[in-house]
Parts: sequence; structure tokens; C-alpha cells
Amino acid sequence: MRHLLPLLLLSACNQNMVQQPRYDDYERSPLTADGTTMQAPPDGTVAQDTPLRAAEAERPPLTPALLARGKERFGIYCSMCHGIDGRGDGIVPARGFPKPPSYLEPRLVQAPASHFYDVITRGYGVMYSYADRVSPRDRWAIAAYIRALQDAGGADAR
Repeated sequence: MRHLLPLLLLSACNQNMVQQPRYDDYERSPLTADGTTMQAPPDGTVAQDTPLRAAEAERPPLTPALLARGKERFGIYCSMCHGIDGRGDGIVPARGFPKPPSYLEPRLVQAPASHFYDVITRGYGVMYSYADRVSPRDRWAIAAYIRALQDAGGADAR
């Protein structure tokens, strides 16, 4: 009998879930301040299947502010694997995770800045995508900072 009571209560709960009130599109609703059912999405919301707008993917001009932002974002998102100087000797690989390549490798020195932007966006190898964490402008800032690391490391970067 004791085991039957929870089942009885759960079945009553289920009926309440099935018979919840709902509102059709464009129907008046007492739940919102303006009385409408359909609400506009928050500013900056982009549908999942919307392609990246060309304006978001355009490379911003290289400025000291962009490099400073890139250094900050690199420190937050990249340095734990890629290391402070981009040589792939961060704390994560030191703990046994696969080591990322050094930005001073010739193939990465020769790669266009868009390569780094694309890797941040889509991921590459064991690195997963950071598109949901790093805005398009910050991806370009990080790519610019990687170029600065390459220059500082003695690479003949383009």
C-alpha cells in the first residue's frame, strides 16, 4: 500500500502537466507586461542556421587596442594549452593532454591570419570550436596577437 501512494500522486501530477494552460500566437496573455504572447528575441540573437554575416567576418584594422584585446583574450582562452608565448607548452599539455603545435612552426608562420580565425571558429585536431565563447571580433584580435607572438619569437611572419 505504501508503494502505491507515490504512484497515485505521480499520476495526478501527470494530468496537471497535460492540461496546462497555453496561448496561441498573437493571442493576448496576462503573463507579460505588454499583454502579448509572442515576444521579440533579445538584441544580438542569431538563428542557429543563419550563416555568418560578412561584416562579422571582416578583419578589423590592426591597432594597439586590437592587439591589447587579443593579448587579453589569448590569455583567457588560449594560453593554458598554447602557452604564454605560443610555443605549445601551456599547463594543460604539461598535465598529459596532447601538445598543440608551436606558432613558430614554418607552416603556421606562413598560414594567413584567417587560418587562426577559422581554427578558433571551427576547431582543429583535438581543439574544439570556441565559436560560442569568442566573438568574431575577438577571434581577429587573437589572430593579430598570434602574429605579434610570431614576430616576437623571431619568426618571419607575414
